[in-house]
Amino acid sequence: MLDDLAGKRTGERIQILRERKGLPRPVLAGLVGMSASWLKGIERGTRLPPRLPLLVKLAEALAVGDVAVLAGIDMDLGGATSVPVSSFARIPHDAVPAIREAIRDPMLTIPSAPVDVAALAGRTADAWRLWHQSAQHRTDVGRILPRLVTDTRIGARTAEGQDRRAACAVLAEVYALVQHEVVWASEAELTWTAADRAMTAAQEADTPAALAGAAWTLGMVQRSAGDTDGALTLARDAAALLEPRLADAGVELRAMYGALQLHAATTAARAGREGDAWRHWDAACATAARLPDHYHHPWTMFGASNVKLHAVSIAADLSRSAEARSRAEDIDPEEIPSRERRGRLGVEIARSYHQRRDYPAMLHWLEQAHQTSADSVRYSPTARQMTADAVDHGGPLISRRARSLAGSVGLPL
Repeated sequence: MLDDLAGKRTGERIQILRERKGLPRPVLAGLVGMSASWLKGIERGTRLPPRLPLLVKLAEALAVGDVAVLAGIDMDLGGATSVPVSSFARIPHDAVPAIREAIRDPMLTIPSAPVDVAALAGRTADAWRLWHQSAQHRTDVGRILPRLVTDTRIGARTAEGQDRRAACAVLAEVYALVQHEVVWASEAELTWTAADRAMTAAQEADTPAALAGAAWTLGMVQRSAGDTDGALTLARDAAALLEPRLADAGVELRAMYGALQLHAATTAARAGREGDAWRHWDAACATAARLPDHYHHPWTMFGASNVKLHAVSIAADLSRSAEARSRAEDIDPEEIPSRERRGRLGVEIARSYHQRRDYPAMLHWLEQAHQTSADSVRYSPTARQMTADAVDHGGPLISRRARSLAGSVGLPL
């Protein structure tokens, strides 16, 4: 694989890997918040190689696990022969060690007391509400998640008959919350473990809702790892599982179908497949229109306002910054019941300005996002990179504000 990269400049390596993945130049550039002309200059050698932070983002977008693979003969990594992307991707959180211990506990012995599956389901629903309502959702959910993981694992082990299937469905949902909690804050292995166990628990529950939810979770991990084809196939297969049941389905199952369509739309956009992205988004939009007014799925947050938010993300992923801002103008943030998603909206709008190098406007929306949901900025690699760019390139007009935000999200100055 690396033979055709030997002796090549950094830009040549990037171009070879980009073309190997079938990514158009504007799409790859947009994924790292830069312009197509910038990337063209890098690839042709008319610009200097990108600095390490941008090289890391390019490696992530190209699904290259080692940054050194991109560094050509015109770039010095200080003598390092291997620079794993994972060493840059983690944003440590104090809750992770206890969550990791709860997941890895072999549980050779467990209590024999009766299990109240309904109570476990209620605690899980409360945890999701906390995730969506807290301004520091990772911190607050992180405090209760280790005990919830342990108790739900015990419930799935000890319950019998239909109660066991119900407990496994709850366990799959708990692992979905774990994946949300630890992504970007732990080693990739823990995120994959949570997603894999969610699928295993869903298979034990053997219900369409549990299987679809686990597919949604696993697809998120596949996409973050750069496997857009696998994530897109999984989302489509899970949606196909639900389609024959939609006519008689309850509202939550229809909302999960819509969430899978949104997942497929975002995944297609990140792969540069514009037609597929908007086709899946249209399907999600049609699904949302058939739900009760102001309804949102309790943990995927699928609903009309979330469909609008994803349109902003899709346009930004496709490097259509003007369309992203136009789509954002159609959203009333107060219609989004989740603080975490309102914070994400601010980050997505900031991305559209970052693509234009409008650093003052970008910083404004990052500040708004941080005020709404601090953890949506602190634990977003994209938001952190934009904050760093505001510090480095924003100029005296916004320097003080940019440095203040950088300090708030834990970036070294």
